[in-house]
Amino acid sequence: MANHASSKKRIRRNDRREDINGARRGRIRTFIKKVELALLEGNAENAQAALKDAQPEMMRGVAKGIYHKNTVSRKISRLSSRIQKLKVSG
Repeated sequence: MANHASSKKRIRRNDRREDINGARRGRIRTFIKKVELALLEGNAENAQAALKDAQPEMMRGVAKGIYHKNTVSRKISRLSSRIQKLKVSG
């Protein structure tokens, strides 16, 4: 258990941030799932639109320190690649 006032304050702050970051992480996952669902359905236009909506949310997660920049860039790149493959084949 924390003994210093600053440690106790940090624990309280971490608990609040955990809720906020968890909600934001869940929101980003939902946007990614919308892209994945459109890809599974084989609808390139919907997937492209969903990715366009997801990108700012994902980058906001980077800005807020929830995800690493390279992680989000990799995810966006892979989703874009899958959309392009779907457009070419379909």
